[in-house]
Amino acid sequence: MAATSRKLEITVISAENLQLDRKPIKKNASATVRAENEGQFRTTDMDTEGGAYPKWNEKLVLDLPMQARSLTVEVQCKTSYGVRTIGTAKIPVSDFVGGFVPEGYLHFLSYRLRNHRGERNGIVNISVRMKVPELKACATTSSLSSMGFPMGDSSFGCGGVATGIPVWCGPYPKSY
Repeated sequence: MAATSRKLEITVISAENLQLDRKPIKKNASATVRAENEGQFRTTDMDTEGGAYPKWNEKLVLDLPMQARSLTVEVQCKTSYGVRTIGTAKIPVSDFVGGFVPEGYLHFLSYRLRNHRGERNGIVNISVRMKVPELKACATTSSLSSMGFPMGDSSFGCGGVATGIPVWCGPYPKSY
């Protein structure tokens, strides 16, 4: 049975140069992360001291549907008029899924926030990691790897696996 979603671990680290009505915010900023077209979302605690440069460093875990193409990070500020959105960043899933990196790789990313008029309004800094099921996690000392070459004689308790990555120096090999 195929999975319909995967766990995404997002750490909302900080934001920079946040403004509300073209003035730096004073305090009470928070960030909300949501998957594309999903009712599920997670919100950080409010930073009451950072002003226009809040720091959350808060880890949020979210279910990301397999068909999702983006997720949204929205930064808000609580004012005397209520909670106001400072800016939004739409993050393509392709920025942290697929490619040539391992599944559990930790990506550090920064995105420009845009206000409701589409104007630049700060930057949000996040880290993203796909939560890897235990069966696909990196090999531990108690598990055997399926890649590499057998080393030693396992009957003497010293068996193992050697893996390597070819390294090429220079444009062409020398012929002697």
